[in-house]
Amino acid sequence: MGNRSVSGFGIGLRPIHYGDFFNNPSDVDFVEIISENFMLDGGRAHAILAEVAEIVPVIPHGVSLSIGSSDDIDWDYLNRLKRLVRAINPPWVSDHLCWSRHHDLYMHNLLPVPQTPDVAVFISEKARIIQDYLEVPLLLENVSSYVTYTDSTMTEWDFLSEIVSTANCYILLDINNVVVSGYNHGFNPIDYITALPRDRVKQHHLAGYRVKDNFILDSHDNAVSDPVWELYRESIQFFDSIPVVLERDDSIPPWNELIHELTLAKKIYANATTPIN
Repeated sequence: MGNRSVSGFGIGLRPIHYGDFFNNPSDVDFVEIISENFMLDGGRAHAILAEVAEIVPVIPHGVSLSIGSSDDIDWDYLNRLKRLVRAINPPWVSDHLCWSRHHDLYMHNLLPVPQTPDVAVFISEKARIIQDYLEVPLLLENVSSYVTYTDSTMTEWDFLSEIVSTANCYILLDINNVVVSGYNHGFNPIDYITALPRDRVKQHHLAGYRVKDNFILDSHDNAVSDPVWELYRESIQFFDSIPVVLERDDSIPPWNELIHELTLAKKIYANATTPIN
């Protein structure tokens, strides 16, 4: 499954930077797009996407799969996603381990799920069906969270590991989200990192957060935060050559600022993997 390989460092490509990308395509090794922005047939967006996909691999990253919902699989959504997959031939697709809707009620947030063995089995079965249908690997991303469920009996890292191992799918490890949730819930982020099955982690996200009164908010609207850089540096020791995406979804800066941050990620990786003589 998956016909294009991907490695190195990329960005979440947003419309404001289309011109910059075409002028400087060598700045990135691949790009990530928001799946839902391209799940309509035809139009200017699809024409641009086809041009991008001719230059670098494109990874669809969704926000509406809602795999943790008690609802059945949304086959209309999945059909449209599969058409996108066929159009751009990505190495994989990704979405979040969360729920965001219940029947016709849409939350417009990526909400955590109860971490129990039964829920893990339920989501694993959905993930297996979805991955088989799309015919490319499915990556599930850990989300930032601010509350927990009293019914939860598993740690988040054990819950995520159980799902991907049972479903034979993979992990998009968002380093920022581990830092955010670790602070908000009082666990050590490195415990999360070291507990995951190494062969299941296929991609990283890096992003910035905002400090609030007594918690931190996954805002994606500023530069990568220092604790995120530090955890990324530590994660390199556990995961070999994982493709990295720099995310920015609000207060999007000029292209050269994003590339400067991406260059920093490359330097951190190079320094962490350089043998000491």
